[in-house]
This record gives sequence, structure tokens and C-alpha cells, in this order.
Amino acid sequence: MNKPSFIAIQISATALVALFIGAILIWEKFHGGVVTHHLLQRSDLPGISNWWGIVLLPFLSWVSFYRIQKRFIQIDNGRNTQQIFIRNSVLGFLGALLFGIVLAVAFSNGYANFIDYQVDFLLLLLLFVPIYRSEYILGFVMGMSFALGAILPTAFALIIALLSSIIYLYLRPLILRIFKRKEKK
Repeated sequence: MNKPSFIAIQISATALVALFIGAILIWEKFHGGVVTHHLLQRSDLPGISNWWGIVLLPFLSWVSFYRIQKRFIQIDNGRNTQQIFIRNSVLGFLGALLFGIVLAVAFSNGYANFIDYQVDFLLLLLLFVPIYRSEYILGFVMGMSFALGAILPTAFALIIALLSSIIYLYLRPLILRIFKRKEKK
């Protein structure tokens, strides 16, 4: 895949994301008004309107595809390697999207115990999956955006991405080295 075709995909995907968040906002507008979420769910604290999603989500999409393109350029030019990279990126996005949707549905319906289990599962997943990558962040934020807008899920996703990068890039290799030493003995 050459750079011009990747840019065309980036523009198309960003436009689709803009249509996605636009549709959510239009639906909210005609069904009680666009929601404002207050920090810690307390009305005496500042609120964040879902309108910010029309700016944030397309920007997040653009940045995500830019970062994916940068990683794609760095891999081996073999056709099989490129297909695996694309498949893994799409699966990572879809997995994070599904995780975000399930978390949003649980949040919307008040299943606090289920949310706790999901967060615990997410923390365990940090050892095995590079959740810090941009396709995971974009998928998660899109999955959560219909319930919480785009700002709060983005903030949560960036905190988890930071934690994931520390665990996956630094702690995980250390743990793997310890297990490899035990196997050799």
C-alpha cells in the first residue's frame, strides 16, 4: 500500500467517524438535547458537552490513522507481513470497539459489578495486548461515545494507554525474561 492510497483511507475513515459522531449528536439533539456530563457525576462540578465529540473524534481518527501509517511504513515490505499488520490493526480496533460498547451498555444500565469485572479484565489484558496503540484507543472511544460522549472516554483511554505502554513495553519483557531464566534451569 502506497502513501497516497493510505491518505485516501485516512480521509475516508475520518469522514466516516465524523458522520458517526454527527449522527449521535443529531439523535441526542432531537431526543432531549445534547447531553452534558459532569465530572464525578456531580452537577456542582464542571460539565463537558457531547458537542466536543464532533471535534475530538475526527481528530482522534486522523491521528490514529497517521500513527498506523507510520507503523505500517516501518514493517517489512512483504505482502504477507503487511496483511498480518492490517488484520491485527483491524482486529485491535474491533476488539476495543466491542469492549467500549459493552462497557457503555453496562454503564448506561447501572451494572456496576460488571463494570468492575471489565476493568479488572482490562488490567490483566495490559500484559498481553498492546492497548496503547492508536487503533485500540480509537475503537474504545467510539464504542463509549454513544453513552458518555467522546471527552471522558478519551481521557480514560489515554490514562489506560499510558499504563499499557509502561506495562507492555517495560514490565512485560522483564516478566518474560524471568520466566525464560526459570525454564533454562
